[in-house]
Amino acid sequence: MLNQLTISELAAKLLHRKVSSREAMQACLDQIARVDGTIHAFISHNAADALAQADAADKQIASGVIKPLLGVPIAIKDVLAVKGQPLNCASKILGNFTSTYDATAIEKLKAAGAIIFGRCNMDEFAMGSSTENSAFGVTRNPWDTSRIPGGSSGGSAAAVAADECIASLGTDTGGSIRQPAALCGVVGMKPTYGRISRYGLVAFASSLDQIGPFTKDVRDSAILLGAMSGVDPRDSTSVPQPVPDYTKALTGNVRGLKIGLPKEYMIGGLDAEVKAAVDTAVKKFTELGAEIVEISLPHTDYAVAVYYIIATAEASSNLARFDGIRYGARIEGNDPLELYSKTRGAGFGDEVKRRIILGTYVLSSGYHDAYYLQAQKVRTLIRNDFLKAFETVDAIITPTTPTAAFKIGEKSGDPLQMYLSDIFTISCNLAGIPGISVPCGFTKNPKLPIGLQLLGKPFGEETMLRLAHAYEQATAWQREKPPL
Repeated sequence: MLNQLTISELAAKLLHRKVSSREAMQACLDQIARVDGTIHAFISHNAADALAQADAADKQIASGVIKPLLGVPIAIKDVLAVKGQPLNCASKILGNFTSTYDATAIEKLKAAGAIIFGRCNMDEFAMGSSTENSAFGVTRNPWDTSRIPGGSSGGSAAAVAADECIASLGTDTGGSIRQPAALCGVVGMKPTYGRISRYGLVAFASSLDQIGPFTKDVRDSAILLGAMSGVDPRDSTSVPQPVPDYTKALTGNVRGLKIGLPKEYMIGGLDAEVKAAVDTAVKKFTELGAEIVEISLPHTDYAVAVYYIIATAEASSNLARFDGIRYGARIEGNDPLELYSKTRGAGFGDEVKRRIILGTYVLSSGYHDAYYLQAQKVRTLIRNDFLKAFETVDAIITPTTPTAAFKIGEKSGDPLQMYLSDIFTISCNLAGIPGISVPCGFTKNPKLPIGLQLLGKPFGEETMLRLAHAYEQATAWQREKPPL
C-alpha cells in the first residue's frame, strides 16, 4: 500500500513514474477515511486541495522536474502556519482563524515539492503530554485505542503510525516530538535549537520550541531535517551553521564511537519492560562496535522544576497576545478588561489557564528572582552538564519515556504525574541540544511500543542520526505495524 511507504521509497517510485503522486495522496486519504474516525489524528484536512497539489506535482514530474520531496504527502501539527489553511492550535480562542502566510519550515518543504495537507491534533497550544487537552477531542494511540498517543504532538505521531500520511511535522518544547514518537512506535527528532527557523510557529516557550519531523525510519528524518534547516533572517534565534547532507551520515558504521549512559536516567520509577528494552539496545550498540561509557548529568533532578518555571513564564508572555482584540474569537464586555477576561476565560482550556497562571506568578514582583532567575541559573548548570559529558562521549543514550502509553484519563486529574511523563526529554530542550527517539521494543501485555532516545552535541545531528540509523538497520522494530 502506497500510504505505508517511507519518503525515500515513495520518492523513488515517483521519480521513475511507477506510481503517481495522486495515487499516493489518495491512498493516504483512503486510510484517513478508514481509521481516523477512531484515531482522530486530524482536526481537519482538505482532500480537494491535497489532490490538486498532487496533480500539480505529477505535472512537474512528467516535465522532468526533480525535487527531493516532490509529490510526497506530509501532515502538519496545528501550530504551524500554512497559507490558506486553518490555524487553531487546538484551541477555541483562535476561532476560525486561517493562516495568511507560510512558516519558513513550510516554505522550505513546499520548495522541495512536498504536498502539505491536514491539520494534526495536539494538546492546546502544545501544552500537554497526552493530546487530551485539545478543544477538538482526544487523539487515540493506534496500538491501543484506549491509550494516549503522547503529546503535545500526539496527532502527528498517530498519523504516521497509522499510515495516514507519509511523514508529519511536530514541535518539541519539552519532549513533544520524542515522547509521542516513542509511545506510537515511530521516529521523532528534535533538532538543535536554532537549526530550523521558528518563524510561523505559534510560540509556547520561545527559548525551548523547535520544529521537527515524525517519520517511519531514520533516513526520512535525515531527509526532512536537511530540507527544513538553515538560517532565516525572520528568526533571530536561527543559527548560520552550514547544512550538511544528513543522509551521507547514514553509513551503518558506528565502530569506535563513544556513547554515554547517564546513571541519573536509570531511575526507580522506570518501568521494568522499558528498562529491559533499553538495556538490550545498549548491548546492541556494543555489538555494533560502539563503546558504552557511564556518565553523570548531576543536575538532572532539577530539570522538571526548572522547565515548568521557564516554560510557563514564557507561555504567560507569549499567550498575552490572545486577547479577543486582534484576531480569533471574541466575547464582548462592557469594557476592555471584561472583554479580555471573558474571551480568555471561555477560549482557553484548563491546562493552558494553569500554565498562564503559574507563569504569571513566577514572573510577578517579589517572585521573579526567587523562581525565574534561579531557574535560568540552574538551566545553565544543566547545559554545562551536557557540554562536559560531550567532551568525552559522542552521544548520549537514554530511555525516551519512563513507561509505555498510559490509559486515556489515567493522569488527567494529577498534573504533576502528567508532567513527569517528560522527565527524560526535558533536559534536551533546556540544553538546546538535538535528540531523536527510535523504536526499541514492545511491552508484552498489552503490546505497546517502547522508545530509545539518543542525544547529540549542539549541531551534532549527523552523529546522532548515524547511531540511530545503525541501530535501526540492526533491528526490525520500525517494521512492526499497529493492529488497525
